[in-house]
Amino acid sequence: MEEKIIELISAGLKDLYQITDVAIKIEDTKKEFEGDYTFVVFPYTRITKLGPEQTADALGKYILEHSKDISSYNVVKGFLNLVIADHIWNAFLHEQFSNVSYGKTQFGKGKKVMVEYSSPNTNKPLHLGHVRNNLLGWSISEIMKFNGYDVVKVNLINDRGIHICKSMLAWIKTGNGETPDSSGLKGDKLVGKYYVAFNELMKAEVAQLVASGISQEEAEKQAPILKEAQEMLLKWEAGDEETMHIWEMMNEWVYAGFELTYKRLGCDFDRYYYESNTYLLGKKAVDVGLSKNIFYKKDDGSVWIDLTADGLDQKLLLRADGTSVYMTQDIGTAMMKYDDEHCEKSVYVVGNEQEYHFKVLKLILEKLEVGNASGLYHLSYGMVELPTGKLKSREGKTVDADELIEEMYESAKFKTNELGKTEGLEEAELHHLYETIGLSALKYFILKIDPTRKMVFNPEESIELQGNTGPFIQYTYARIKSVLRGYNQQINYSVSELFLLKPEKDLLVLLYKFEQAVKEASLVMSPAVIANYIYEVAQSYNHFYHECSILREENEQVKQRRLAMSQLAANTIKNALHLLGIGTVERM
Repeated sequence: MEEKIIELISAGLKDLYQITDVAIKIEDTKKEFEGDYTFVVFPYTRITKLGPEQTADALGKYILEHSKDISSYNVVKGFLNLVIADHIWNAFLHEQFSNVSYGKTQFGKGKKVMVEYSSPNTNKPLHLGHVRNNLLGWSISEIMKFNGYDVVKVNLINDRGIHICKSMLAWIKTGNGETPDSSGLKGDKLVGKYYVAFNELMKAEVAQLVASGISQEEAEKQAPILKEAQEMLLKWEAGDEETMHIWEMMNEWVYAGFELTYKRLGCDFDRYYYESNTYLLGKKAVDVGLSKNIFYKKDDGSVWIDLTADGLDQKLLLRADGTSVYMTQDIGTAMMKYDDEHCEKSVYVVGNEQEYHFKVLKLILEKLEVGNASGLYHLSYGMVELPTGKLKSREGKTVDADELIEEMYESAKFKTNELGKTEGLEEAELHHLYETIGLSALKYFILKIDPTRKMVFNPEESIELQGNTGPFIQYTYARIKSVLRGYNQQINYSVSELFLLKPEKDLLVLLYKFEQAVKEASLVMSPAVIANYIYEVAQSYNHFYHECSILREENEQVKQRRLAMSQLAANTIKNALHLLGIGTVERM
């Protein structure tokens, strides 16, 4: 439809004013005015030699004369508002109402994209911050798939480094052989317990050093347990058998724990990468960079890159003792990822505190001429807080992902039972209902916020049945399915020429824009586009439901049209919710 309107406007400008070879732009008409699409004529008045109202009016008359697809127009100053004829919306409905894949596009066909998300450390369980990361990564992957892209979902496991050694050392010192089986703890929680324990042990040592007259800063560097952790890292890089055994054992505990959380969150991956397998590749790249004078070595043996000419600063790539840093590992991982999949775009879902890191990484890859460095894209997102404040993993004050999911499940169970509409449902059906509603509350609340913004997750607000929430949209979907069950026959809709009431047209226009929302979400890398679009659809359907009789409508043609609209609305909501990782329920 947009293309047809642009062609009409282009023909009108040419025939009326001899204006050619101009890029025509139209926009959605603002809600306070009548119309579907708006064309701004101000830029052309210097050629038409007429006022903006006269120019727009003449163009509107021309379009009405040359197209039956436009039913009317109005002019507000220099804005030409065009009203699409009802037969266009009726034809659209007829074409799409039974399309269960409605909204899919081929926008990205032939393009391959890798999306790296989750990327947890194997020294602690997943927390609320990881939840936002996982939901964003999974959702943007599915949105790009829906647009026809070939998508590879990747999880890079941060399974090595000083932070991993800290958990290992604390377990050796205080664990007494504790395992997930002996403790009854999920493996990731058990290892996280020892990460917290390490910091408690270190605090005690630092306090003793400070009491002996050493400064706080120096004490934190000289703490014996920290030096032991650094020595353990060197042993690990040297392949010490005992160190490797403990590392492998504790990592396996963590992986088993992660998988349980991923399964419940509904996240999946096509490939796993491990920093323990990529850091050596990064070290080789550093050697190549040194030989090409891209990097330089300081007197202490550490390796750096000077990016001051690029507006940045100097960046460490290898420590003086030869151990690698995050940047080294990321260089190696980027090389391996490109060699494996040859994706033209590589998306990193990482918090906004790492924006500088990814600017540096992209520059280094470009200078090394590694893979498709220009395709590196940092999907930066803001941190998540609770109404009570920030999260601190070192002190064990994180909001545990498993506990949060369980809390949402229990809230959904309480709210559902409070409404008292679960008669006749089996235990398995009830569990599915609580799980779906609880996760929809969590996922929707997080994904409706633009990724770039810091957010405060409010569990109580997220579970409400009214307002911009997952349960409200779930309830709307269940309402539509109830209507369709009430008809209990095959919908037999043929294109109707009958006049559309305003609630009908408003809903159809909004449903028509689903494909546009899917494309936009992919372009701006934001599931919030889908979330806020589907909230509008739910609001519009509920208004339509209250204003327009459906099952009791006496005119059979009108009834079939409204049933078809209900079917299309259900398909749209279901597909949009899927893109957010949210399932649907047919009863609430």
